[in-house]
Amino acid sequence: MRVALLPRICLPLSLTLFVASLLGAQDTVVHRLPPVITITRDVGRSALDLPFAISEARPDSARPGQLHTLLDQTLFLLPGVTVANRNNPSQDPRISIRGFGARSAFGVRSIRILRDGMPLTLPDGQTPVDYIDLESVGRVEAIRGTASALYGNASGGVIDIRSAPPPASPFAVQARSWMGGSWMGGSWMGRNTSKRFAGLFGGRTGGGAAFYQGTVGHTDNDNFRLYSRQRLTNGYFRAGIAARGTAFTIQGLGLDMPLAENPGALTRAQVDLNPGLPDSASVRKRARKAVRQLQLGVSASRSLSASGGGELFAQVYGGTRDLYNPLTFAVVDVGRTQLGGSARATFPLEWGMKHRLSIGVDGARQNDLRRNWANCNAVAVANASCVVLPAEKGVLQLDQREIVSSAGPYLRDELQLGRRVRLSGGARVDVVRFEVRDRFLTDGRDDSGARTLRALSPMLGMVTRLTPLLAAYVNVGSAFETPTTTELGNQPNGNAGLNRDLKPQYATTYELGLKGLLIARLRYDVATFDTEVRDELIPFEVPGGNGRTYFRNAGGTRRRGVEVQGSTQLGAFELTGAYTYSRFRFRDFVAAGVQYEGNTIPGIPEHQVQGSLTWRRGWLFATAEALAKSATFVDDANRAEAAGFATYNLRLGGVAIGGLPWFSPVIAVQNLLDRRYIGSVAVNAAGTLATAKFYEPAPQRTIFVGLTVGAGR
Repeated sequence: MRVALLPRICLPLSLTLFVASLLGAQDTVVHRLPPVITITRDVGRSALDLPFAISEARPDSARPGQLHTLLDQTLFLLPGVTVANRNNPSQDPRISIRGFGARSAFGVRSIRILRDGMPLTLPDGQTPVDYIDLESVGRVEAIRGTASALYGNASGGVIDIRSAPPPASPFAVQARSWMGGSWMGGSWMGRNTSKRFAGLFGGRTGGGAAFYQGTVGHTDNDNFRLYSRQRLTNGYFRAGIAARGTAFTIQGLGLDMPLAENPGALTRAQVDLNPGLPDSASVRKRARKAVRQLQLGVSASRSLSASGGGELFAQVYGGTRDLYNPLTFAVVDVGRTQLGGSARATFPLEWGMKHRLSIGVDGARQNDLRRNWANCNAVAVANASCVVLPAEKGVLQLDQREIVSSAGPYLRDELQLGRRVRLSGGARVDVVRFEVRDRFLTDGRDDSGARTLRALSPMLGMVTRLTPLLAAYVNVGSAFETPTTTELGNQPNGNAGLNRDLKPQYATTYELGLKGLLIARLRYDVATFDTEVRDELIPFEVPGGNGRTYFRNAGGTRRRGVEVQGSTQLGAFELTGAYTYSRFRFRDFVAAGVQYEGNTIPGIPEHQVQGSLTWRRGWLFATAEALAKSATFVDDANRAEAAGFATYNLRLGGVAIGGLPWFSPVIAVQNLLDRRYIGSVAVNAAGTLATAKFYEPAPQRTIFVGLTVGAGR
């Protein structure tokens, strides 16, 4: 499927939304007001007052019965946001916003991720998301455009995952369980089985002045591909208290994942033969990872006026991460500590006209001890790299301390021009310093060194309230992104230390949009953008590199797109749809003497359609979801592509059926029509079209059964 299937989904979805809005206008249900947004680093604002493309999603309330283990479910229906699930427990899903993040070889790049306002993105711009707990998520806020003027490095977009409100009673508790697997040919498959058990607790005390909430869960997966087992225990805790006008909050995330096998990517022939096969090299070399991570944060906020127009805010956070990661080319061990903090003040002022002035600063430091050994798995005869057998770790190849520190002061002002027009402007200065301290000196050289990268990121925007429930906006903003420490350290010539040739990428985005409510019931958001990127960071592999990813700069790229979202409620039905058009092209990019000007940037489908329909009747609910993507190119030369696809999910269940809190069952079917398709691609994999391992297949039909029991509200 390239485009042919998309009109068949888009047209019915659009007509349904429009008709539902007309019918819903005669309903007596109260108006669906625009959400209050906090992701703009300001006091909670209406999305209609902000000159940005901003989305909000409430995954469980709009689409109940989710598994709470898949980020692509949590981020579903956010226009401009593309999630490519690798279905590989050793690698995070590839999350991109308007193409930023599509280059990620592992983890999340190019966009900022937060949890209840606490940054999860490291100073170098990478974000491991394997330790994010999704059980307690209440809503997701996203800035869908360049946002470095607000958040600094790697802000091609911003996602803040927010917790649901804590229970109103002093103590409430829930227990959840999920079990599932694949059903094919009239029987259960021997793999793709999943088990998840979780406990949730929370409450409010002191008349609501204090709250607490937490989750802890254990997951045991044997995924649909061979050699892709996963075992993990994770949790999240958040508590707060208000005292003398100041609100204090503490939160923490933790993960213990002793096993996450890496089945790798496949060639086209391997996918056609059996998509459940693993990459043979990954199995031989026992590619996998084990992770332990803990992050804690403390924040305080205080309103400066009774009307809530001003605020003081400060937070500090820190944590550790221990990663043991055998790969096909080496055994990698990383011990990390990180520390960060921010302070911000927002003041309503009267300087001839109404202002809202925000000033703040962010700072963070990341300290990694990285060691690489030769991978001696499957080595039968001792050699210079694997002296003693059998062993997994051979001779030490790299031992270095990697330190990244960042600082970013910023200033923003919002000016009220009459009753309907607001003008916003701001700028941020970022300084990111990379330092490598080489501890492996037996090779006769010292690869220690440092690089300091700087950027000024301005932004200017205007929003006009055309009616009380309709706003039009325009803005121009910038994004600045440094290479990560891994990208700077992976040099094609085999050298250690920092790559002096790899440069940051810079982007400027021009955006125009319209958002509001139509006939009081249809909430909609339409945005169009044009982004110019200079020195875009592009991943590639080299022959004989065993799948290791390197990076280079493209001269320039251009991204143009349109994003449309609409949602409405008609009686017992809630309908939401989103469409994303992405025309991303190289403008000037020469690699190995070949000019790729005019080619499509790989890794992102040109068309994406998402839709969901939820029906509620008393205690019962049913949710249907649809996702369609057009074909996705896999390399810069556009020699091959992963075919487009459309999949459907269905969930049926109840909430406290019969008024009994201990009986909330769910049955879910993923990929209802049992389609075979590619969920993600490994961009620019090395080799010919026949030998390159571009493709990461998705599971076929999978059935889950869940049960939630609880007490308290």
